[in-house]
Amino acid sequence: MTRPVVVLGSTGSIGTQTLDVVDAIGADVLALAARSPGNQLLEQARRYPDALVAIAGGSQDERERFSSELGREVSFGPDEVASLAGLSDAVIVNGIVGSAGLRATLVALAEGNRVALANKESLVAGGPVVRSALEAGGELIPVDSEHSALYQCLLGEPFDAVARLVLTASGGPFRGRSTEELESVTPQEALDHPTWDMGNRITIDSATLFNKGLEVIEAHFLFDVDFDQIDVVVHPQSIVHSMVEFVDGSFKAHLGQADMRIPIQYALTAPERAPGPDLDFSLVGRALEFEEPDRKAFPALDLSYRAGREGGSSPAVLNAADEVAVEAFLQGRLGFTGIPRVVEMTLEEVGWRELTDFQSVVDADKEAREVAASLVAGAC
Repeated sequence: MTRPVVVLGSTGSIGTQTLDVVDAIGADVLALAARSPGNQLLEQARRYPDALVAIAGGSQDERERFSSELGREVSFGPDEVASLAGLSDAVIVNGIVGSAGLRATLVALAEGNRVALANKESLVAGGPVVRSALEAGGELIPVDSEHSALYQCLLGEPFDAVARLVLTASGGPFRGRSTEELESVTPQEALDHPTWDMGNRITIDSATLFNKGLEVIEAHFLFDVDFDQIDVVVHPQSIVHSMVEFVDGSFKAHLGQADMRIPIQYALTAPERAPGPDLDFSLVGRALEFEEPDRKAFPALDLSYRAGREGGSSPAVLNAADEVAVEAFLQGRLGFTGIPRVVEMTLEEVGWRELTDFQSVVDADKEAREVAASLVAGAC
């Protein structure tokens, strides 16, 4: 049903759930990659003895100990991780967190592979470059639940029949709070998402609504739809994952349980479907509520639209600054409301440039990180 699977970021939230799906549908694991040589990756490598293994980081001692304990060849370094994306005739699940995932996406597309894309930054930071890479014959299938929903709703529909895309947002743990109330929230509170089980950065981004802003930019590049045709609504039940409105006034909505295994599985098997996890889900007795996002309390959404409309390097700058600010917040060096302030000031300080290749994205990302780190150090 599916080609062999390469799991990049195998120890993260997307990676571990991908391996659950792979086991359930009986697919083969061709390769595993992670950031560091920890016990979780060691267990995964033993679970899939025929899989290639690559690790981006780790000290020399950690690498030697890992290789010795595993008892088979292991490749080390970011280049080796990216090279796994170029294995022939494979489905590449890109669950690498942050802008580091862009290179793997480009390598996979150059080989003509399908990319099951969970790495938002590939399109947010490098959208123009990725769209050019698609000309080589590769394929992007989104893993993100909202984009998977849109992808499925758009299947079989003519482009000129689409009036707008509607991304749904849970509202995060701070829905309904004022700007003043948000000043004092803690990382522990922000990591307590009401409906989804995700990694740290995406959970904080969900709390600030940066996650939804990044999804708007990603939808623009995935579906070639103008920003004026992409809307966001808050839907606290997280049952409707996204909707498409058509020019005749009709809507298609994708509904289901808030479980990432479902869009992961579809990205592996599309256009076919396989039996999924038994979730005992029913719509009976459930209310579906929708409301406008509070753009004053959560300015991240408008910042993202601004960067997306500016184009060029602005989305890459937005993403890099957010990544730096989120890390500072998690470490207690920046307040919650400081995250969008750092991002806005970074957008103003870093000059706009056109993105023509991978290196141009790297350069914009690097400059934005340096500026954002300086702003964090000075507490804006």
